[in-house]
Amino acid sequence: MDSTLVVIAGPTGVGKTRVSLETARHFGTEILSADSRQMYREMRIGTAVPSMEELALVRHHFIGNLSISDYYNASRYEEEAIALLNRLFRRSPVVVLTGGSMLYVDAVCNGIDDLPTIDPLIRDQLLRQYHREGIGSLRELVRQLDPEYYRTVDPDNPKRLLHALEICMMTGKPYSSFLKREKKQRSFRILKCGLNMDRKSLYEQINRRVDEMVAAGLEEEARGLLPFRSLNALNTVGYREWFSFFDGACTREETIAQIKSNTRRYARKQLTWFRRDQAITWFHPDETEKLITFIEKEIKPAK
Repeated sequence: MDSTLVVIAGPTGVGKTRVSLETARHFGTEILSADSRQMYREMRIGTAVPSMEELALVRHHFIGNLSISDYYNASRYEEEAIALLNRLFRRSPVVVLTGGSMLYVDAVCNGIDDLPTIDPLIRDQLLRQYHREGIGSLRELVRQLDPEYYRTVDPDNPKRLLHALEICMMTGKPYSSFLKREKKQRSFRILKCGLNMDRKSLYEQINRRVDEMVAAGLEEEARGLLPFRSLNALNTVGYREWFSFFDGACTREETIAQIKSNTRRYARKQLTWFRRDQAITWFHPDETEKLITFIEKEIKPAK
């Protein structure tokens, strides 16, 4: 049997954790998380990290392996994930990768374009500008230096804006000119499965999960992280809304409603990204047995 990476993707709140656990247990294998925020050990409640019981059922990788002050990116994730997969495939012909961070999933499946090393002075200069003038100044600079990338970048993601500007200022060329998107060849097969449900049910599930996070202590977790609010890791749905509440800009009820709204919006963005990938076979999250049967059929050696 060829080595196969089973990717289980989908929007936030759809049920990837449960389906991935059942799939990994069926094949007797391990799970790689492709959630860029679950890597931060200080952010457990707001990033819906699997429970201790769930983590005990199947060995997980890339969960709680970083601190919020650590610098990390999709390129480094690609390098570390591929190295880990090469080791895991010696023990099992199937490994599961799951998560909703689109760029991280794409990094493992297709690769990240080779980009030049950034001068730390340029990085520090841009970070000072961001802290001094705010995210609006970054947006305007990207619009001037790389209008093509400006049309597609998330304007509320300072990490993406900063990265593009670092490349532009380091090379004198638009960041978009480096995005050749040439798919890298992998030594293993990739089988992509997507989870989705009707929008009304997904939104209800997202709203319910936010309520569960609040009941589990999300407000207290966010308050403990307030001194670090300027870190990129905390520019995340579920945390930045609480920071506004702590500033007195909104009520507690408005904060919770905003977290739900922003999470639903992020889920729509995830679905838009994943739906472009024609290689994904879609399942309802209640169709775990059907998904596993599909995987078994696909990886079964031809007679």
